[in-house]
Amino acid sequence: MAHNFDPFRDFDRMAGALLDTRSALREMPMDLYREGDHYILTADLPGIDPGSVDVDVDGQLLTIRAERTLASNDNVKWITRERRGGSFIRQLNLGQGIDTNSIAAHYNNGVLSVTIPVRESAKPRKIVIETGADGVVEGGQLEDAPSSKGQVES
Repeated sequence: MAHNFDPFRDFDRMAGALLDTRSALREMPMDLYREGDHYILTADLPGIDPGSVDVDVDGQLLTIRAERTLASNDNVKWITRERRGGSFIRQLNLGQGIDTNSIAAHYNNGVLSVTIPVRESAKPRKIVIETGADGVVEGGQLEDAPSSKGQVES
């Protein structure tokens, strides 16, 4: 098997890693979607001790912190070392329609799942439309309002 020798390959890779400000985002990739009346956030945190994961909310700011500690072997000569240790952080602005008191988190097999419920007042609801005189429009159908026609007052 032939290998092309490029003396600048390692230099380019190292410079790219140092200059790429988005690398922290790649260390904690996440998905966010809405399911019914809550949002689900999942973040990949492989190799991270669950005790080092911290999820907190301050006002409308959700913060996820985690720390990966790699074994330190001073007596070895590294051939390649691509796994990164250190602290990782992601922050999300939640908006006004979120029930921040009911946010829950679960960590299993290197995946953090955060359930973010929608506040009751922010959930979609049907509005009843009242008409001026004879009825109430509900769901697009005009219904007769109760009337006193044919009734005799005593």
